[in-house]
Amino acid sequence: MMRNKWFSPKMLLAYAVVLLVIAWRIFVEIPNFTPVMALAFFGGAYFGRKHIALILPFAAMFISDLIIGYHSTLIYVYLAFALAVGIGLWTRNRVNTWTVLGGALASSVLFYLITNFGVWLSGMVGYPMNFNGLLMSYTQAIPFFRTEVIATLSFSALFFGAYYLVKQYSKSFAGA
Repeated sequence: MMRNKWFSPKMLLAYAVVLLVIAWRIFVEIPNFTPVMALAFFGGAYFGRKHIALILPFAAMFISDLIIGYHSTLIYVYLAFALAVGIGLWTRNRVNTWTVLGGALASSVLFYLITNFGVWLSGMVGYPMNFNGLLMSYTQAIPFFRTEVIATLSFSALFFGAYYLVKQYSKSFAGA
């Protein structure tokens, strides 16, 4: 009997995580403290197909943005998430504490650099369109960057740790 790949246990778990991420973005109001970056990084590392790893964080963002609203720099946000999926893909065959820590930090740094460049480039905050204006954009965003790093580290630890525990539990359960 052939199983439907869209309703495998792994995909059902992925759908549940996306729903949780959507709910988090809608109901938890802590700026830049969301699990989306960790989902993108984790998806790249563990979801078998690259397009699924990309679709999941984008779906979570798109659906929750329908409710909380869109802004002119979303293209930069989505680009940062796509790069986090790429970092996850790079760690795919070498997941350990250090690659998860490094990947989560790298994802957060890329998010900070890309999105704040987008804020500056869009002119929506009124920074001067010169190098000093770009530096102002990055400087003003440091408090949000700290929150992003803490969120990405925390949720990455949660996602990677939970996946590891589930795998260990499944192995011990299967052997019983």
